Amino acid sequence: MAGGRGLLTQASELWNNPTLVARLQVLLSAVLFGTTGTAQALGPDVPPALVGAGRIVAGGALLLAVATVTRKLQAGGRRGLVAVSGAFVAVYQLTFFAAVAETGVAVAAVVAIGSAPAFTGLLARVFIDERLTRRWAAATALAAAGVGLLVLGSGSGGEVSAAGIGLSLVSGLGYAGYAVAGKRMLDAGGTPEGVMACVFATGAVLLLPVLALAPTGELATPEGLALIVYLGAVPTALAYVLFARGLARIGAGETATLTLAEPLTAAMLGVVVLGERPGALAAIGALLVLSGLAVLAVRTRERPAASTAARPQPAGALSWGR
Repeated sequence: MAGGRGLLTQASELWNNPTLVARLQVLLSAVLFGTTGTAQALGPDVPPALVGAGRIVAGGALLLAVATVTRKLQAGGRRGLVAVSGAFVAVYQLTFFAAVAETGVAVAAVVAIGSAPAFTGLLARVFIDERLTRRWAAATALAAAGVGLLVLGSGSGGEVSAAGIGLSLVSGLGYAGYAVAGKRMLDAGGTPEGVMACVFATGAVLLLPVLALAPTGELATPEGLALIVYLGAVPTALAYVLFARGLARIGAGETATLTLAEPLTAAMLGVVVLGERPGALAAIGALLVLSGLAVLAVRTRERPAASTAARPQPAGALSWGR
């Protein structure tokens, strides 16, 4: 009995650790992000750019409705900050799909997803004075290398092009921009629901022309609409609220590294649901991603990452942000 009580006490202490809970929230958001590709593969024939735009429009509308009903529509930032953040969301979506068209899924995913944590850490250091640790650098290097092996080992090829690489890097930078600016707004008093609602509603407005101009394919069918509703509700609205709640407590750099669990989830779903058979290279990549995530997750009693809420911000910081 004493041993059982000890385990319960330890479990309670871990659950009451806000840093650990935040990491779990980000990891869960990454798992939900990772369902996007499988849902799209099982859905009807809808152009990828249209899927991305529809996802943001549906998710932004749902986030806005939830934040309004719950009275948590506090964005914690100036209008210009929110506007540029929404632009980052739109840039992230559009440049990634453009990169896929130029250089293939594998190379685009490796460069965009792999570069995002590095961009996020650098922007967080420059604009919100977030401390970057050696442990973060080691975890990011392990996980990013793992992502490269995981995607390249999946057997999906693509011709490498300079334009495709450039677009992929812009996509990674777009992700980093809204992650860092979102952290700034959360530290300024914005609620997770409010920040994500305002940012994604702005991104949705910017992406509306894509819905109007792109070929619709089977979007108007019941299956197409069901796909967009799922993508908007689960891997966008729900996932980004969890993402923001975790981001509010831990650093933007660490958050971005934890979201590298997304391609790992996508690969696992590919094996279990779609019957894909990745090679040994992908298996090594999966182990590297898990190793990188473990480096961040193991130490739960460390001091939380430096937060901009705990100290005054320099005048004009992140004046370009979302």
